[in-house]
Amino acid sequence: MKPSRPLYEREPELAAAARAVDDLCGAQAVGGLLVFSGEAGLGKTALLAEIRAMAADRCTVWSARGGETVTSVPFHVVRQLLQPALDRFPPDETRALFGDWYDTTAPALGLAEPSGPQPDPQGVRDGLDFVVARLASRLSHRPLLLMVDDAHWADGESLTWLASFTARLGELPLLVVQAHRPQELAERNASYAADRDAERGSDGQGTTTRVALRALTPDATAELVRAALGEHADDPFCREVWAVTGGNPYEAVELVAKVQDQELAPVEESAGQLRELGASARGSGLVARLERLGTNANRFAWAAAVLGTDISQELAATLAGMSSAEAADCTARLRDARIVSGFDPLEFVHPLIATAVYRSIPPATRTAMHGRAAWAITRAGLGAAAASRHLLEVHPDDDQELVAQLREAAGQHLAVGAPEAARRCLERALEEPPRPKDRAVLLYELGCATLLSSPPTTVQHLRAALDMPGLDDGLRVDATFRLAAALAHNNQLKEAAISLAAEAARTAPGPGLMRLQAAHFMWEGMQATEDDGPARSRRLTRNADHLKGRDNAERALLTLRAFDAMLRGENAQLIVDLCERALIDGSPARGLGWTDSEWGFELPTMVGITYAFTDQLDRAESLFGEAVRAFEISGWSGAHLAFAHTLLGMVHRRRGRLAEAEGFLREGLRLADRVGSGLPVHWDAACLLIDTLLARGRVAEARKIADRYHFGPPYPSAMVLPDGPCVRGRLLLAEGRKEEAIAELEAAGAALEPRERHNGIWAPWAGDLARALADDDPGRAAHLAARARVHAERFGTDTAIGEALRCVSLFAPPEEAEQLLADALRHLEKSSSAYEHALARVDYGVAIGSHRELARAQKQAMACGAEGLAARAQQARASIRSAE
Repeated sequence: MKPSRPLYEREPELAAAARAVDDLCGAQAVGGLLVFSGEAGLGKTALLAEIRAMAADRCTVWSARGGETVTSVPFHVVRQLLQPALDRFPPDETRALFGDWYDTTAPALGLAEPSGPQPDPQGVRDGLDFVVARLASRLSHRPLLLMVDDAHWADGESLTWLASFTARLGELPLLVVQAHRPQELAERNASYAADRDAERGSDGQGTTTRVALRALTPDATAELVRAALGEHADDPFCREVWAVTGGNPYEAVELVAKVQDQELAPVEESAGQLRELGASARGSGLVARLERLGTNANRFAWAAAVLGTDISQELAATLAGMSSAEAADCTARLRDARIVSGFDPLEFVHPLIATAVYRSIPPATRTAMHGRAAWAITRAGLGAAAASRHLLEVHPDDDQELVAQLREAAGQHLAVGAPEAARRCLERALEEPPRPKDRAVLLYELGCATLLSSPPTTVQHLRAALDMPGLDDGLRVDATFRLAAALAHNNQLKEAAISLAAEAARTAPGPGLMRLQAAHFMWEGMQATEDDGPARSRRLTRNADHLKGRDNAERALLTLRAFDAMLRGENAQLIVDLCERALIDGSPARGLGWTDSEWGFELPTMVGITYAFTDQLDRAESLFGEAVRAFEISGWSGAHLAFAHTLLGMVHRRRGRLAEAEGFLREGLRLADRVGSGLPVHWDAACLLIDTLLARGRVAEARKIADRYHFGPPYPSAMVLPDGPCVRGRLLLAEGRKEEAIAELEAAGAALEPRERHNGIWAPWAGDLARALADDDPGRAAHLAARARVHAERFGTDTAIGEALRCVSLFAPPEEAEQLLADALRHLEKSSSAYEHALARVDYGVAIGSHRELARAQKQAMACGAEGLAARAQQARASIRSAE
């Protein structure tokens, strides 16, 4: 729809819009982001209406608008954008349109009831991306234009989605046009990083254009005045209109309308009255004008302002306490006074009017009206979540029914992936306040609501809940378990273990105690440093070795025992047997699954990692494939999915599929980058990617990853997958920084040896240090290699033995070295470790001077994606030819 009046001095803005629409509708269909910013009244809405009219015959246009009173309603703007389009499809087609994202994302749009585990907010955003992309593809003959007005008042969930979505616009035939007030947006949320993300883009194909609207000049204001009042409006009068309004188009139009209402002559003699007329268009002047319309109209306008957007005339009448006939009369009067427009639903003519009316309501009356609005919405069957935005505005009054409603609303917000909305409800419920016996439970619920978004906040709330009476034994155990997880995710593993030990000391024997003991063993063992690791390992052995895996507590202890034994390099067959007892039919048990909340995803992760480092790579890959599917189905596409990709990358690295490993690990980092920085998954993925790139011979790329993710000391309090200092030592060695590498590897050994962690595949410090010392201190180097061989033979996997023999061969006489390498090759042929197999074949080919063996080694290295090793084999072949 075209604006009702012409636009003045907006030629640059319209030109930018025309270019963006042309790019979108051109042969290349280049999408992008077009942002208009400006203070209230500068004509952003009118400009968007003109762009809509400009694009109407060429694009499919969806639009939405933020509202000052609905910023707390999650997905409000997203629903405005997408629901009208989705309503055109029958239910079965809608479900097909969402694909696997239906259960995760449809509830956020109000299209389905929540089901399954609580969704990760990042998963909901990814589902929205998928749905919009699918819709855009169905409109291939008409590219898609999304328009968001008053984006500074968009709800946080919608703003966060827009920020991430606009970063990938180059991938889609889609243009986003956004208008906002810059100051308000900055004050609300520092733009949710939207500007930075949108400018960076995803592939450089999308375009980003920003245009700041400015006030009208005196000449443009005069043109506006004469268009409405006639050419006889003289210059002094027009100049005064400009002076009174500051060139603000909205205020100028309103002032001219008042001049028409007053039948004031547009000449210099009338100019003195303009300031008083102008004041009636805003602030207290507008309120006075509203009051002159009568008590009923004033009260009805208040009700409309409290409701905010999509104002139902019937609901406004209920809120104002009047009949339908009275409401219709009030609507007519407010329309004639240019305060509202439309019929049902109604809307305010301009956000400035809505703000002025809302703020004119006496505080006590406004609070009461919000309470009445919440009651009316609940009575209409729209649910606690819909009523919660009004409940948040009600003053605390020891109302236990309100506490219950807010808790119910929080649960509904969590179920659709809006933890921040849930947090607001629960924090407001605490202010009511709840009954003393309920306060601890409410704090527990608040801690659970913030676990994914803010571990430090979770720690604060759960500690407070545990410090007061009110939690039954089961909730105390669960609160402590979640507190420990939050502390661990906040890089406070020692504190996590201490909290678990303290609660275990006061817990009676039973499943709850076993759960606490298992979590205590886990977070103690996951620490990068530990006071007495061997003693903990002995306690774990006593607690777990006799168990059969009859319930989840037993399976958890068996998992932890197997993982610890793997790190210690105990007999691999024993370790695999422990893993088998920890699983049911090869998969985690119910309650120990990837998305089960009782025990967390760490336990099945540890089983898979243990398999990966005991040469059971098929089992590991199967488990981690299940993890990816489970996280995707549940919409857990943030750090959880990033970690699952990282784990699959680890399996491919162990298999020697280096290119595939690199792909999974880079995807893991990409997914993690969307969530934040410095997360545990960043350390694991960066560590594995560096190790993989070194195996491929790409030392410079490995260094870039190390620098980008600050991979180096100080290391996190949690152990890194695989051992971080060992991998950094390997990187330094590859860069020729031998002295630094020796220091790093010695430090790694000094940390691991007292804990009796002798698995040389997880932590290959001894072999790499032996190689680094070979020239300068061959005696010590040979001793290190010999000890590593002893540990490897005790562990018993073909990969560990083969790698140890390959290292020992460096310090043996030629004939003995040839035999050691032949034995290494025999072991590695039986393993799934194709890269290590190729390494041994290169070493063996060099040792026996075999052109044929080196050719085979070169082929194997290329199949692994180890270009550097293949080049080394090629050089060795060339040397043999030269010698011949």
